[in-house]
Amino acid sequence: MIARLKGWIARHWPVLRLRTLLLCTLLFVAALPGFGAIFLRVYENALVRRTEAELVAQGAALAASAAVVGQGIPTSPLPPAPDGYHDRTTEVDLRSSPILPPRPPAAVESHRPDPAALALAWRMGPAFQETKVTTLASILMLDRRGVLLNGREAGRSLAALPEVRAALEGRAVTVLRENEGRRHSLEWLSRAASIRLHHARPIVIDGKVIGVLLVSRSPRALFLGVYEDRGKIVLGVVLILAMLILLSGVLSRAIVRPIESLSRATRELASGRRVEARQPTLQVVEIGALYRDFERMADSIDKRSRYLRDFASSVSHEFKTPLAGISGAIELLEDHGEDMAAPERARFLANMAADAARLSRLVRRLLELARADVLVGERDARTDARAVLASVADAMASERFTIVLEVPEATPAISMDAGALEAVLTTLAENARQAGATRLDIGVTQDESVVLIDLADNGPGVPQGDRERIFDAFFTSKREQGGTGLGLAIAASLLGAYGARLTLLPSQYGATFRIECRVAG
Repeated sequence: MIARLKGWIARHWPVLRLRTLLLCTLLFVAALPGFGAIFLRVYENALVRRTEAELVAQGAALAASAAVVGQGIPTSPLPPAPDGYHDRTTEVDLRSSPILPPRPPAAVESHRPDPAALALAWRMGPAFQETKVTTLASILMLDRRGVLLNGREAGRSLAALPEVRAALEGRAVTVLRENEGRRHSLEWLSRAASIRLHHARPIVIDGKVIGVLLVSRSPRALFLGVYEDRGKIVLGVVLILAMLILLSGVLSRAIVRPIESLSRATRELASGRRVEARQPTLQVVEIGALYRDFERMADSIDKRSRYLRDFASSVSHEFKTPLAGISGAIELLEDHGEDMAAPERARFLANMAADAARLSRLVRRLLELARADVLVGERDARTDARAVLASVADAMASERFTIVLEVPEATPAISMDAGALEAVLTTLAENARQAGATRLDIGVTQDESVVLIDLADNGPGVPQGDRERIFDAFFTSKREQGGTGLGLAIAASLLGAYGARLTLLPSQYGATFRIECRVAG
């Protein structure tokens, strides 16, 4: 199911420009408050609760006034004021409170209204009228049996209403009912336009409920408030849109334009032309890091391209000489083989065999170099350098070639594979022996988190003019002796795969190489 949904989205998702996505995102974020106010009823619910609080306060004041009027003017001192005040918690919520049907007409009542309550209603009439004119609320008073004492339906009963029953029991209650008033064309914007709040509050004298105040009013409709504040809303919308356009421009210059510039530079690099990507005017940390990574990648590609061109040229040159020798010998044997003497024919065949062997060595060493170049060292590689050095010394030492080790007992393990370290040490020892050295001194020291392995021989050393090229592939001063010039290049690549380095140190006698390895974590 999820896979099908993802497939459908992938087929129908429009391919948009980054500027469009940024602008749409900002517009959506800016519209969230309006969305919450209209569709999530956040602001509208606040209006309804505010209306309820006003009705409660109004009912409480009128009920208290009625209680005072019902008792006459008190002669005793006023009761002490309460120690603290607190807001009454609202009860209604548009999301959860039920909306009851419109208030039904009052029922016919056989009992006459309570005379005392009727007199109280008559005395409170001016206060009810003045409050109604000011607050636009409907104010009805009922006696202790629920009989209306004022209004058009005076003398009829509303005792069947749940809010009236609760008030007769001494509890103040607020309910939501459908509003039968006139309808507006914009009512769909505001749910509160179709409801009316009814608050029933008991009138208590000497601890007894002698009547009920029924106060009702419609909350302020959301669209009416929007219309009244239309000037402020239009100004706010204009300011928000201006800010969105400004932010879109800033984000475009800080993100979109740098990405487009980087894309152009990438296409130029793919076509073989190196174009420097211009840094953006507005600096962003991640974009700056992306530019630096691109420059490093471009430098690496350029370096690798030069390496491949030089490598291909060197391979062509190295293969050309033995292939030319083999081809020439084959032509001579084909043309004059029958006329040649046996020793001469054997000499040509020996030359062909030597050239073929050289080609075989070149191919083998090239494969080793390729494996070393693409090797990625394991992060958790760990090797005891003392054991590897002892093994190489035992294998390479002879009567004519002495290896002397100076390895401290406390030498830490290094971050490298044992096979790679052994191959590098064997190459360096073999090069020293082929150069004519009779002694190789290997010393190990530690410099903080780096282990230094120095290999110094007593051979003729490396000429000053060759020191810069000694690690280049195919460079060798012993080509006539069968050298391929790939040994040191392979050793350097093997060490590089583990973050190590091979260097040639200055020395007065012989050649001194240094291997720098990281201490294993």
